[in-house]
Amino acid sequence: MQKPNPMRGLRHVALYVKKFTECEYFYTHLLGMKIVWKPDADNLYLSSGDDNLALHRAPHDFIPAKHQHLDHIGFFLSKRDDIDAWHQFLLEHGVEIKASPKDHRDNTRSFYCADPDGNTVQMIFYPT
Repeated sequence: MQKPNPMRGLRHVALYVKKFTECEYFYTHLLGMKIVWKPDADNLYLSSGDDNLALHRAPHDFIPAKHQHLDHIGFFLSKRDDIDAWHQFLLEHGVEIKASPKDHRDNTRSFYCADPDGNTVQMIFYPT
């Protein structure tokens, strides 16, 4: 069988979250994602343009594994200086910073923070 046409890239991530309201605030008010669809009180689909992040309210009996399988999700920023501006903005809003801004060997710059449910979020500048 011939290989199918190539994929267009990964643009959708879905997360179970226990702190649904807090995560909605984090991703919409702090990070600026737009609500694309909210079919009910337990599901929310967000976008910052060409992506899609789904938040699903975790069931009451949801017990996350000892270590999450997802390492992190990342948001690309347009300018190198945006890294420090976002870092300061999120600090001022009490967001937990997991790793301060840093330059990497491939000329990228990033930092890591946590959403209200403890998922690691990377803010990264990647030069084109």
